[in-house]
Amino acid sequence: MYKKIYKLLTTLFKPSTIYKYFFNISPLYIRTTGNIKYVSDDVHKIIVEIPLTYKNRNYSGTMFGGSILSATDPIYMLQLIHILGTNYIVWDKSAYVDYIRPINKKAIAVFEFQKEEIEKIKEMVKNDKEIVIKKQMNITNSEGQIYCYLEKKIYIADSQFYKAKLKSKTH
Repeated sequence: MYKKIYKLLTTLFKPSTIYKYFFNISPLYIRTTGNIKYVSDDVHKIIVEIPLTYKNRNYSGTMFGGSILSATDPIYMLQLIHILGTNYIVWDKSAYVDYIRPINKKAIAVFEFQKEEIEKIKEMVKNDKEIVIKKQMNITNSEGQIYCYLEKKIYIADSQFYKAKLKSKTH
């Protein structure tokens, strides 16, 4: 369903506009309490803010750790799906969070891919057909104080290779 809506919206809006405004009203994402604040035109950089609200405040009065995971979960994957295009399959594989200090106000997460990094991914997939990359970030407050460290593993494969792999497993 979301792919069809996205395809329709691309006839009217830039991808960065779609991610910034329409993702924030998606029923799946709105429940995370995350809010996409910035998306670069090439979708290489996305900034997400996660405010501390009654919806994600835990018993101790600080942010529930699951809010951090759910608000950051789909972003890298969606960036890569858009940046790499339909010749690639992208899946989130795992996430690791190391909480440094309690989150007592708005948290900020910056998701960024450099052009060289994308070229390296394409080259690795060309050679190996499927890879797993690691992306790391610090989630901070507006002053730059680190709340937690997030590491994501992302599976990326050549789409033809992936389809053949799936087909061979069903027989």
